[in-house]
Amino acid sequence: MTVGEKQIEAGNPPEVLDGPFTTRQLLRIDEALRLADQGTGLVFSIFVGGLDESTREHAERLHRQLAEPDRSILIAVSPNQRRLEIVTGKQARKRIPDTYAKLAALSMVAAFGGGDLAGGIINGLDQLATHAGKG
Repeated sequence: MTVGEKQIEAGNPPEVLDGPFTTRQLLRIDEALRLADQGTGLVFSIFVGGLDESTREHAERLHRQLAEPDRSILIAVSPNQRRLEIVTGKQARKRIPDTYAKLAALSMVAAFGGGDLAGGIINGLDQLATHAGKG
């Protein structure tokens, strides 16, 4: 997961003191990432921070930089820009079609609108992992 310019992976909580999340929220997000990865065999990543215009192209660029882009799902959230992008790799897209990604995005946006950034991310991860099923 990347928060601002700091990146973390499941099982390795970040040392972010000035980000949008509390330590408890970061631990909950880390646990959701771990469960999604283990439950599906796919690789989930999160980026929270500013996205260049076009936000979709920036999210796709970030996705290509992941260790296993074909098996990866990137959730890119830019709270200040009010933008959310979900990018799925070739193998991941077979298990999470765009329709399901859009449903998860709608749920996340609803939570974000209510001021719950961490909860929206966690719920979105859960929905995407549920749709992907076991790998």
